[in-house]
Amino acid sequence: MAHRKIWIKILLTAFLVSSALPVNARHEGGEEQFNPGIFILEHIGDAYEWHILTYNGHHVSVPLPVILYSKQSGFHMFMSAKFHHGSHDGFSIAADGPHKGKIVEQAADGSFVRPILDLSITKNVFAIFVSMSIILWVLLSVAKLYRNRGNQAPRGLQSWVEPVVLFVRDDIARPAIGHQYERFMPYLLTLFFFILVNNLMGLVPFFPFGANITGNIAITLPLAVLTFLITTFNSTKTYWVHIFNTPGVPWWLKIPLPIMPFTELLGVITKPFVLMIRLFANIIAGHIIAIGFFSLIFIFGEMNVAMGYGASVISILFTVFMSLLELLVAFIQAYVFTLLSALYFGMAVEKHH
Repeated sequence: MAHRKIWIKILLTAFLVSSALPVNARHEGGEEQFNPGIFILEHIGDAYEWHILTYNGHHVSVPLPVILYSKQSGFHMFMSAKFHHGSHDGFSIAADGPHKGKIVEQAADGSFVRPILDLSITKNVFAIFVSMSIILWVLLSVAKLYRNRGNQAPRGLQSWVEPVVLFVRDDIARPAIGHQYERFMPYLLTLFFFILVNNLMGLVPFFPFGANITGNIAITLPLAVLTFLITTFNSTKTYWVHIFNTPGVPWWLKIPLPIMPFTELLGVITKPFVLMIRLFANIIAGHIIAIGFFSLIFIFGEMNVAMGYGASVISILFTVFMSLLELLVAFIQAYVFTLLSALYFGMAVEKHH
């Protein structure tokens, strides 16, 4: 039964990906030509609508709210489906240039500029709302069960969530931070569940899942900045002394040329950068490789139908392998990001020995 479910998922994934192929270019005879580069970028990028599939040349998508404020025309709010016929109220989605894929407005001089504020609910923003709704529903339901059942043995959702909470507390926060770990637990738990749920949602290939949230640097950057700010504002005097006057280091590495203080301070700045890049690169790489394997089916299929069928077997097998690997990476990256954040907090609150 389990094997049957796995194969159903594989076939469903193949169908959804193949049906979502966009029209990227055309041969001289007018036939559609598959462009793997555009295909991959469109699936890992953000958008103002949620594309579901393309059937007989017709795109099926879920429109999302567009919320803009322009210096020229003021406040605007409409659904992204208005862009299907080109521009709307002077706004359009740029097809090329520095603002490609973004909403632009034609200025008085004929140039296209971005609105002052673009608060539109894009594909990634909508997916975050979905993931946060799932997280809140799960955690609030578990909290209610604890209030109602007291110290009874966990059941249902409790038996799934409690081991994760204990893992973050006993294997991440307590060893890395020490006796002050409890005040950092709300942030570490939020961080772990947010990354894990969004990583897992990105592996499900149908609406409202499948968005590339944690593979977007606009998401990993704020997470890294939050860790940096919490580390900085909770740091002790000992933390900064170790940076600017590192114990056990020869004086000639500090005076007159502050080599060690500069190196340590550079490390403080690069830590959030490492957090941001590590999560972003690992998640986006997995998506690109998986979609790349699917692209091989259509690349070989355009050369020869038989080659396309032959490549499909190999491509699907490799995609299944990558999906299993991404499933493992989803847990590992949530663990690593949370662990490194806890280690930074531990260094910041460490007392002088």
